[in-house]
Amino acid sequence: MKKFSVKIWAYDHYASFDVEAEDNASSIEKSILDKIGEKSIKWESTGMFNTKPYRITYEEVVDGTGIVQTKKVLGVEVAVGV
Repeated sequence: MKKFSVKIWAYDHYASFDVEAEDNASSIEKSILDKIGEKSIKWESTGMFNTKPYRITYEEVVDGTGIVQTKKVLGVEVAVGV
């Protein structure tokens, strides 16, 4: 099981929360639906009054203080291989 940070924008509202799931789409989707079903998510108004687009994003949360590799791109140092 891995930890994922989920962000949802829909119907002029925004929510951000973490879920634990296996590293595949159906497991992540099920975990998101389970979390929504718990009704423990705090929804905030975006103030944008736009009903489109709807977006759900997620990314793996890596706990640790490991060294992040960096690379200079166009004069800006960015993280790579994270």
